[in-house]
Amino acid sequence: MNSLSEVDALAAEAHAGQVDKIGVPYIEHVRAVAAGLAPFGDELVMAGLLHDIIEDTDWTADRLREEGLSNRVVSAVEAVTNQKGVPYEEKIRRIVASSDATLVKISDNAHNSHPDRAAQLPEEKRARLAAKYRAARDVLWAAADDRGIEAIITIVNPSLLDELQERRHTEEPS
Repeated sequence: MNSLSEVDALAAEAHAGQVDKIGVPYIEHVRAVAAGLAPFGDELVMAGLLHDIIEDTDWTADRLREEGLSNRVVSAVEAVTNQKGVPYEEKIRRIVASSDATLVKISDNAHNSHPDRAAQLPEEKRARLAAKYRAARDVLWAAADDRGIEAIITIVNPSLLDELQERRHTEEPS
C-alpha cells in the first residue's frame, strides 16, 4: 500500500460509521489532519489519515505493516496512539520524542481546536478541551519549528496564527 488514495480508502473503511464529538463522520477529521501535513510529504499525510486507526478500530501496527505501510508511517501512528492508563500530558511528552509524531499531533490538535468545531460543544466541555489543547500546544510547539507549525495551522486552523505570533514575541530575547 503505497498510494495516498489507497491509504485514504483504508482509513475511510476503517472509520466507516464512526462520528466525532460533534457528530460529523470521523473520516472528515482524519482527512483534515492529513491535509495539514501535505507540506511534509506523502508519508506524513498517510500518518495523518491513519493517526487514530489503532486507537479507534481493530487495526494494529503489525497489520498496517503487513499492508505495506512504511515503518515511518506506522511509527508516527503508534506514537500518537493513546495507551490505556497513560495520562494525556505524559502522552504529549512521549510524542515530542518523534518529530514526525509531533507534526501529526500538531495537526490533530489544530483541527480539534478549530472554532467551528468547538462552538458545537457544550460550554463546559468546550472550556475543558480548550485548556487541554492549549497546554498540549505549549509542549508540541516548543518541540517543532515555527515554520512547520505555521504551515500546518494555516491549512487546518488559521485562528491559531495569532497564538503562534504571540508565542514568537514572548520567546524573543529582550
